[in-house]
Amino acid sequence: MAETLLFNALREALDEEMARDSAVFVLGEDVGQYGGSYKVTKDLYNKYGELRVLDTPIAENSFTGMAVGAAMTGLRPIIEGMNMGFLLLAFNQISNNAGMLRYTSGGNFKMPMVIRGPGGVGRQLGAEHSQRLEAYFQAVPGLKIVACSTPYNAKGLLKSAIRDDNPVLFFEHVLLYNLKEDLPETEYLVPLDKAEIVRSGKDVTILTYSRMRHHVMQGVPALVKEGYDPEVIDLISLKPLDMETIGESIRKTHKVIIVEECMKTGGIGAELIASISDRYFDELDAPVLRLSSQDIPTPYNGNLEKLTIVQTPQIIEAVQKMVNGGI
Repeated sequence: MAETLLFNALREALDEEMARDSAVFVLGEDVGQYGGSYKVTKDLYNKYGELRVLDTPIAENSFTGMAVGAAMTGLRPIIEGMNMGFLLLAFNQISNNAGMLRYTSGGNFKMPMVIRGPGGVGRQLGAEHSQRLEAYFQAVPGLKIVACSTPYNAKGLLKSAIRDDNPVLFFEHVLLYNLKEDLPETEYLVPLDKAEIVRSGKDVTILTYSRMRHHVMQGVPALVKEGYDPEVIDLISLKPLDMETIGESIRKTHKVIIVEECMKTGGIGAELIASISDRYFDELDAPVLRLSSQDIPTPYNGNLEKLTIVQTPQIIEAVQKMVNGGI
């Protein structure tokens, strides 16, 4: 086992897959000599050269379209978005091209491409750099969407995403890059479509993902000290949702709290509530509770920014109320 920072876990995944398969290449803004905005591609340019680590112009629609064409020919492009919010400029290429071409070509083309990069609410990055795009793309057919949350799952998920023959949106959180964890020195993969039971419990199911996993786990010791026994599930796969794991937990706890950094209106939590109601309504002893970000552009002011997203005390209070019948 070796202690590894999350951004280095991602870098290891890229390096291992590029060494394994010559069809794998990286493209994006400043991914080459500079090594990427968060150093995920550091030194890969020197090792693999400019044809496999491509610095692109600031033109997301153009280089995403180029990656789609490359994937159609059998290459396996990995796009790094300097900030995932900028990929809205490539929404057409991602949705109308990457998401649909395998279907509209009658299966003649595969679309083995990964679109990865930092997103989420950081520390005073302002509205345009604090985007959470998972809900924007969740309705697009043909895409797979995952959100990593630890160095372990970041590495294993990225390796699986690179090997997949479908387009994968791979969300990283800007504030998780310096997380540390001991990783196996042997190769491992993490499935793209499975949730992780972070903590088993019997009182209430807490569904979360990305940075909010850590907000939830920060509140668990206080809850356990008070006698509560929450089950915590990291969704990881946002499309498709792992409803089997979610359902097994609901049949045990009969109560659900969703904790997300996504906006409340039309967010991942909204889709979760609909899916849970469709499948497990009769198992619920209380309405599903959603803790989401405020439906406003993220303020630059640090105190206001903090107020827009869910904090650990709110999670603790929600569990107390739900388990005690107050919700």
